[in-house]
Amino acid sequence: QTVTWSGNQGIVRYIGAVSFAAGEWVGLELEAAKGMHNGNVMGIPYFVCPRKHGIMAQLAQLQADEGTDEGTASIEQDGEPAPEPRELEASSRFASTAPEDIEELARLQSQEETVDGSISLGQMVMWSNSRGAVRYIGEVQFAAGEWVGLELEEARGGHAGSVLGVQYFKCAPKHGVLVQP
Repeated sequence: QTVTWSGNQGIVRYIGAVSFAAGEWVGLELEAAKGMHNGNVMGIPYFVCPRKHGIMAQLAQLQADEGTDEGTASIEQDGEPAPEPRELEASSRFASTAPEDIEELARLQSQEETVDGSISLGQMVMWSNSRGAVRYIGEVQFAAGEWVGLELEEARGGHAGSVLGVQYFKCAPKHGVLVQP
């Protein structure tokens, strides 16, 4: 099925769970090279498409094109029902973006604290039974809403502060995570 994301048309190639965020996500192959990947996100292949044509979005960020059921979760691909969400194995839930996959890193400016003021830069927090320092607060390129970047004390993260070619903060490899507060 063809849908529109941020003014760009694309074909639905994946629907289901992802390793980098909670909830159901839709993988799109964009017509133009305005995406962020080739269907492989943080080392996990969700679908296959040409380089810079892939994007992951939430259903609310998509508009069904003319002649389709707008806003439904049962998006079809080539007249077939959407594939069942695939189960991710715990061992493959996190993988870092290899340096050779990153052409140039964009850097986003962090906020000093979350919108509600409950979390601030440098604060020590617990996430999934791991202790970490807050290194980034703000919006991310891969999903909507406010996110918090953590530098974990142990190598239990998925990256070194960079996700899909965007550097949010710097830390040791496999020590970084981005989570919603």
